[in-house]
Amino acid sequence: MEPFAEKYAADLAGTLSGFDRLLFRGSLLRLAPTHGMMAYLSFTRTLLKEFGDFAAGISLRIKEASYALAEAQGLLREHLRSPSVNKEERARQIAREHGITQGPVCLFSVVEPGNTFTVRSGGRLRLEPQPRPCLHLYRYAFHPVVGWMGARLQTWFPFYVQVSLNGREWLAQQLDAAHLGYQRRDNCFLQVEDFARAQALLDAQGRTAWPELLDGILRDLHPLHPELFGDFRAEYYWAVQQSEWATDLVFRDPEKLRRLYPFLTRHAVHNLGCGDVLRFFGHRVCAQERPPAHFRGEVVSDLKIWNVGTRMKHRLLHNGVKVYDKADSDTSGVLRVETTINQPRGFRVYRPKRRTGELAWQPLRKGVADLHRRGEVSAACNERYLKALASADDGMTLQERVQKVTARTQLNGKPVRALRLHEAEDMALLEAVNRGEFVLNGFRNRDLRPLLCGAEEGEPPEEVRRRAGRVTRKLRLLRAHGLIRKIQHSHRYQLTDLGREVITAVLAARCTPVRELLARAA
Repeated sequence: MEPFAEKYAADLAGTLSGFDRLLFRGSLLRLAPTHGMMAYLSFTRTLLKEFGDFAAGISLRIKEASYALAEAQGLLREHLRSPSVNKEERARQIAREHGITQGPVCLFSVVEPGNTFTVRSGGRLRLEPQPRPCLHLYRYAFHPVVGWMGARLQTWFPFYVQVSLNGREWLAQQLDAAHLGYQRRDNCFLQVEDFARAQALLDAQGRTAWPELLDGILRDLHPLHPELFGDFRAEYYWAVQQSEWATDLVFRDPEKLRRLYPFLTRHAVHNLGCGDVLRFFGHRVCAQERPPAHFRGEVVSDLKIWNVGTRMKHRLLHNGVKVYDKADSDTSGVLRVETTINQPRGFRVYRPKRRTGELAWQPLRKGVADLHRRGEVSAACNERYLKALASADDGMTLQERVQKVTARTQLNGKPVRALRLHEAEDMALLEAVNRGEFVLNGFRNRDLRPLLCGAEEGEPPEEVRRRAGRVTRKLRLLRAHGLIRKIQHSHRYQLTDLGREVITAVLAARCTPVRELLARAA
């Protein structure tokens, strides 16, 4: 994200990067396979010929226990006649109509397709998995930690659970607890009082004890679980079915984003190819921008235009990265880059091997144990994509490009003057740091002194120190405006991408003949 943020630093109020939508799936691993279900029937002393009545009785008990808890909590219960009803939209409507802002909201029941078991005959009875319509329970609530969330329970064996929550909803809860002001639209923050503290709160979400959090949500959705399994010890294994990692860049002026966004989408359509998309997701690319020989799949890029905006998306197998102008208001606009991961096995995580315990790079799993790594690879994908967008020709004029450096700024809380592009002293400084011999290895204070102050041979030590201090102040001026950065563990500096662009544009305009400028103006 750095090249893009540096390029538009003067226009950005702040950035936020973290999980957006998270979809978890809870499975009883001891029960989900056929042999596990057979073991449970043996544990409960249930014959295969009794399985139908046994399963129907358990499902009825689960439904009654959930309904009893909902009634005790004062939840609105509603049976939906069609599974195509948008449950979340309906739940939010109920919350608005009843003025609910905290705690449980409603419980829906609906018959939907599910994966369960059946007993088949044919010489001897046998248990087999079979998809069939099942009663599902949906529970929506304002959770005290994660905010708005929804959970679904399949009331037939093997009782799959799905939990959906949103990192931005969670952040709103955290900001309220920290008494930080913000302006929000849906799951997007248009303004935040302190972006740095908000980002720290987003980062803290990744250190969550996920099994404990999700088990707590499960207790309200499936209160009969401990009674059903008891000594059989069938605990839920939590996996991430889908994750979205969103990087939001909040523009102070929405007009800036409206002007910029068409250039970004045009750049993505015309200049980002198959090889670029593979690199975004961390894959190697062979010569002629071809994927590796072992790669099996397709890369798809598409642009969609709706009434509310334009979205550019790149898909690699079951994963994707996209950019869109998420929100727009009179005071700010938000550019969002979002990586969605449905199938994580194409990525790697450094963890112990199952048998030997030796640390090695292993395929990324869906389990919540690897969720931190999923966040890292998603953030890296967003950063690579934003770096590619930073090279887009945004059509900015010279005046717009130098606007930031010709205004006062601060460095470490201390004021720093503006660059004076009309004065010979500042122009000489820009020419010096832009010299070709400094491109690869950078430059030091001692490298600039002869260029700016003259030769030092024969000068007394006091004069050399004065010149060194003078150049140090000039370097501080350039650092404050983001034109140069210090190379770690050295006394050298290098031009940033913004610095190279601004200085090149200024020097080129300065050396352009007046006749050529007049011709272009005409």
